[in-house]
Amino acid sequence: MRQFIATTASRLLQMLHTIEWLGPLTVRVVFGYFWLETGIAKVHNLKGFTMRFMDWGIPYPAFSAGLSAWTELLGGLLLMLGLFTRLVCIPMLINMAVAVTLVVSTNLMGLDDYVEADEVVYSLIFFWLLIAGPGKASLDTLVARMLGIRTAA
Repeated sequence: MRQFIATTASRLLQMLHTIEWLGPLTVRVVFGYFWLETGIAKVHNLKGFTMRFMDWGIPYPAFSAGLSAWTELLGGLLLMLGLFTRLVCIPMLINMAVAVTLVVSTNLMGLDDYVEADEVVYSLIFFWLLIAGPGKASLDTLVARMLGIRTAA
């Protein structure tokens, strides 16, 4: 019985290993689309978005709102493509840090509230993409291969 379980588990793990590229691709495309969509909405209603920044007391609201909206739009597009993935996660993380610090934290009372905040979850996904990279099915990997850059052991 032990041998059967070991053999079956090994086969299943090997099958999953052959499609491990699908996980990062799915996260990048869905998460990137989410940010592309929110960025487009904010760019199309930049005046309203700027007013929200003013209400929140964010410095230089017009500049900050435009920067945030375009960061989301372009960041989402680049994440979907898997292009400059690690690099684009940095401004996206900064965007989330500003949101958590200046907007969301005013409504949070304790650790449980922080853990459940959407912006914290988004930050964790950006952090994972920054560390793990875009995966095999990405333009980053294609460009790296074309340039002869070694990306994995």
